[in-house]
Amino acid sequence: METLRVLELYSGIGGMHYALKDSGIPAQVVAAIDINTTANQIYSHNFPDTALWNKTIEGMTLDDFNKLSFDMILMSPPCQPFTRIGLQGDIADPRTKSFLYILDLLPRLRRLPRFILLENVKGFETSSARERLVNTLVDCGYTFQEVMVSPTSVGIPNSRLRYFLIAKISTENSNIQSSKILEAFPHSAEPPTVLSLPRPGTCQPEEEMQEGRVLYKLETTTDAERKMRQNNDLSLRLVQDFLEPQIEVNMEHYLLPPKTLLRYALLLDIVRPTCRRSVCFTKGYGRYVEGTGSVLQSCMETEMESVFTGLDQHSEDEKLQRLLTLKLRYFTPREVANLMGFPQSFSFPEQITTKQQYRVLGNSLNVVVVARLLQLLVS
Repeated sequence: METLRVLELYSGIGGMHYALKDSGIPAQVVAAIDINTTANQIYSHNFPDTALWNKTIEGMTLDDFNKLSFDMILMSPPCQPFTRIGLQGDIADPRTKSFLYILDLLPRLRRLPRFILLENVKGFETSSARERLVNTLVDCGYTFQEVMVSPTSVGIPNSRLRYFLIAKISTENSNIQSSKILEAFPHSAEPPTVLSLPRPGTCQPEEEMQEGRVLYKLETTTDAERKMRQNNDLSLRLVQDFLEPQIEVNMEHYLLPPKTLLRYALLLDIVRPTCRRSVCFTKGYGRYVEGTGSVLQSCMETEMESVFTGLDQHSEDEKLQRLLTLKLRYFTPREVANLMGFPQSFSFPEQITTKQQYRVLGNSLNVVVVARLLQLLVS
């Protein structure tokens, strides 16, 4: 196969670029475009030979795009207009402006790219932006598939359900079969959901309502059973496979402070190194607690249930002493990167703070999942 010329839009810290390398597809990223200066520093640090344009997509002309003469577009447009915890402004949100500009530009290119891969959050599949995307692809003569995939589908113990669209120019043999997508993700845990088309205006079912008797730590019986199922799924690797060696990092730096323990202990998603699950890491990890990612129990000798049972019956000092026995800590940025499929060759420049590292990782994607989809798309 000839070397594909790839345009990487919303390039971030280079997750798409790493996925392209991991896929084994002969390819060259001819340009990467992003306006986030921190992300760009990290991208340049890891891919110094790639042309990185620190400019808005809308600031590029049709002629600029035509000169690049690319065969593939990789893009992960801003997710904030579509996330379920946001305002869901969709195409009315100013952050979708650049994406709509791409859709306007695509039919006018001198040569249409042969392949397109797009990633976004759950919620994008019911948006007006997605409807415009689908209509544009149909008008341009693409065949495509939409799928919801989590890293658990490739054996990684981290839930990060995301929407993906893979498209290729229509030819006799260009159909992307649903069965091939399922074959690309053979693990039994949380298999991909191939979305049927057309779907504009329809709603995805919300996650099941949590029911059942509340146990310790504000968990329902449904929560506990779900976590037990995940931890018993041997298709998933252990969390400990993704941890940094203790001797290489000062873990004291990542321990949860006493104030956080006292205030948020009952809301924490706690995992042990022997678990086969963790929840999605977001850009607020390390600063906020609820819904931003799992924390790790470092002390394996202490049983979590014994710490949390009857915790409210004790004084604050006693509560704290009990909680401290678990030695709860945040996952390090390197460990989060590991769970997101970034290779060991990926690193941060020295000037990037821990807070910035968590933020850009939370905005990134799972490299292994995208690599599988790219192999499927090009094959």
